[in-house]
Amino acid sequence: MAVAVAAPAYVEAVAILLFFVIHWQLSVFLQSFFHHRYGAHRQFTMSKGWERFFHVFTWAVQGSSYLNPRAYAIMHRMHHAFSDTPKDPHSPVQQRNFFAMMWRTKEQYEDIKYRRVAVEPRFDGGYPEWKLIDETLGGMGPAVAWGTLYALYYIAFATHWWMFLLLPFHWFLGPVHGAIVNWFGHKLGYRNYDSDDNSKNTLVFDVLTMGELFQNNHHKWGQSPNFAVRWFEIDPAWQMIRVLGWLKVIDLSGAQKARWAPRREQKTAARPPISTPILPQPSPMDGE
Repeated sequence: MAVAVAAPAYVEAVAILLFFVIHWQLSVFLQSFFHHRYGAHRQFTMSKGWERFFHVFTWAVQGSSYLNPRAYAIMHRMHHAFSDTPKDPHSPVQQRNFFAMMWRTKEQYEDIKYRRVAVEPRFDGGYPEWKLIDETLGGMGPAVAWGTLYALYYIAFATHWWMFLLLPFHWFLGPVHGAIVNWFGHKLGYRNYDSDDNSKNTLVFDVLTMGELFQNNHHKWGQSPNFAVRWFEIDPAWQMIRVLGWLKVIDLSGAQKARWAPRREQKTAARPPISTPILPQPSPMDGE
């Protein structure tokens, strides 16, 4: 007669922690890769088929915190245009605390998502759009369904109360990642380039947000898919993007190349400006 053997107590904890880490890393990578570097900036190109694939994949991974690509792109373009000024939709310089910044971001995101406000033409167009995903499957009902699935997983595997403290992060991963980047990336760290805003590089190996915390570098080289510029800086998302380029999933041939120069050279008035390639912009109807 077979005797059931109970799994070791640590197995459930490993199942919870693995789920949390994998969900966090995949979600932040897709926000960086699909929403930010592709949707908002078009730092590289891809076929319509691959765009559809990553659109669905991003929705499935982000789940209850899926971000509308149109609203994300417009807000991010506004952030670059008005960085750390009163018109910036998410600036720690302008907001009194972390939660005030998050609330302002939420309000502006929803105003754009639901088309409550007019958008300047220079910020509109050229982002992925798919009504089925962005409106039908990106609504409240599917979000609640995703959130319920996460809760059921925790109910099945969590063995200690502290594990349930991780559950709310799954529900709001997209906004959490954005808040971390926009707060700490303009609050703490070092600067490689002088600029009119307060952008900083928070980490030298940014595994937490897949390279997004190289904000100072990114604000200098807005069209470069590689957010790291110095030898000791590592942008994990860029390493994955390079592989996708090698596999011909995306086309990096027209991408801007970020360049590092010591501060003394940056301040040399006689130094000629560095010309950078301009990526062709897709039509506003791209993605229909």
